[in-house]
Amino acid sequence: MRLPTNGLDYTILAIYFAVVLGIGFAARRSVRTSLDFFLSGRSLPAWITGLAFISANLAATEILGMAANSAQYGAYTVHWYWIGAIPAMVFLGLVMMPFYYGSKVRSVPEMLLLRFDRAAHLLSSILFAFAAILIAGVNLYALAIVVEALLGWPQWVAIVVAGAFVLAYITLGGLSSAIYNEVLQFFVILAALIPLSVLGLKKAGGWGGLVDKLTAAHGHDFTTAWGGTGIGSANPLGANWLTIVLGLGFVLSFGYWTTNFAEVQRALSAKNLSAAQRTPLIAAYPKIFIVFLVMIPGLVAAALVPGIGTSGSDLQYNDAIPYLMSQLLPNGVLGIAVTGLLAAFMAGMAANVSSFNTVFTNDIWAKYVVRGRADDYYVRFGRLITAIGVSASIGTAFLASSFSNIMSYLQTLFSFFNVPMFVVFVVGMFWKRASAKSGFWGLLAGTMTAMVNYFVLYKRHVIGIPSDQGANFVSAIAGFVAGAIVMVIVSLFTAPKPAEELEGLVYGTRSPGMAEPPAPGDEAWYRRPALLGWGAVILAALCYVPFSF
Repeated sequence: MRLPTNGLDYTILAIYFAVVLGIGFAARRSVRTSLDFFLSGRSLPAWITGLAFISANLAATEILGMAANSAQYGAYTVHWYWIGAIPAMVFLGLVMMPFYYGSKVRSVPEMLLLRFDRAAHLLSSILFAFAAILIAGVNLYALAIVVEALLGWPQWVAIVVAGAFVLAYITLGGLSSAIYNEVLQFFVILAALIPLSVLGLKKAGGWGGLVDKLTAAHGHDFTTAWGGTGIGSANPLGANWLTIVLGLGFVLSFGYWTTNFAEVQRALSAKNLSAAQRTPLIAAYPKIFIVFLVMIPGLVAAALVPGIGTSGSDLQYNDAIPYLMSQLLPNGVLGIAVTGLLAAFMAGMAANVSSFNTVFTNDIWAKYVVRGRADDYYVRFGRLITAIGVSASIGTAFLASSFSNIMSYLQTLFSFFNVPMFVVFVVGMFWKRASAKSGFWGLLAGTMTAMVNYFVLYKRHVIGIPSDQGANFVSAIAGFVAGAIVMVIVSLFTAPKPAEELEGLVYGTRSPGMAEPPAPGDEAWYRRPALLGWGAVILAALCYVPFSF
């Protein structure tokens, strides 16, 4: 799959890296306090934070992983977007951002400190920091395999060079540097994926020709969203409609989008509550259509390379996009595509590293290790822990190498770490009686149950689940149910928090410092969160129609 790159391609790549560092140096001038470094001083407009929100998610793992998903499972990939993202993004904007932004927390774990107690806060901080490093490592591994295959660079060279650039611009400009680079990276990624999808469709004989080839090789269900998902029916995904709706559409999806600080941090950097609410809603619209840019290359690879990902093929599912790049793209466009993949990697890694340094500095170091120091001390420590985080992610990159489909690995991590945190948030936010002690025990029970289901029941074949993705859905449901049950039991035997300490932390209460919402009609339609949110949900539902039969 070695790419015939030339001087033009490398020039494009060099220009991109120069611009990335230039943004880092420019953003450094705005960093004067820890709030500037970790949350951009809460000063950014909604369109900037919205594009950064979607770009942080559109990482190399998303691009390679969802293309791999499509090559392995077919059109079922649309579920990860239209039911597995859009409703949760709307819920975050309309329901949860008023709590996050109104309470003035600097991180998601800090919200648990306010609602529950120090034990829940510390456990969630440690789990999130660990997960962020693991996910950053996945991005490093994804970059390494692509660059080695396409450009011939040794894996360690690709990891060190890209990691150094991410470290440089985050250390220089903090979150502002990461966000402005993510806006740039969003457009570079699109410039890479659009020609690849168009040329791939042309190579496969158009959409009709692609569907005919896939149907002949894999059956009709491979090109539909819901075909074969009846309970008891066999399908490539190994999941039925109930586990898709509950496991992916509710538990995994809401767990990721509403509690993953790598995403929420972008909204917390917005200039006011309205902009913070609109951040995930603005991001929802491109998210609806990006599925085509990652799904089509995977489907094309499945059509052009029969047996991809099987023992009889030289190509893994993760190789879908690199293979098409090597076969379809001319020089110049090839340079843009390689730059787009590197941009995607850097966006994903930067999102996880910037959220890691915020949580580790503010929620672990400043609260439990070195307390009460001057503000500039924590800025310096934030820069130091960024370097440590990048170094640690290099080590975790090798853990991802055992997975043929890195998206399965990511979904496994989400079921372990995001889902238990989500159930604690949901119970605590909608039930006043949830006690301070219940947060810690619910989080612990949910995490352990998800791990036991995956590593013991599934991996040891105690229960029969056809695929890793199906096991992830079941693990997510099991973790959610276990966490909720334990929270209810613990709450019934321990004292609830006083009502005055729950203001602005439980649904139906209002934080004293939260600004009054604008009166209906006072804002332009595109600034009304409810209108934007429902519009995204309806548009996503309409997109399902052509893939439902």
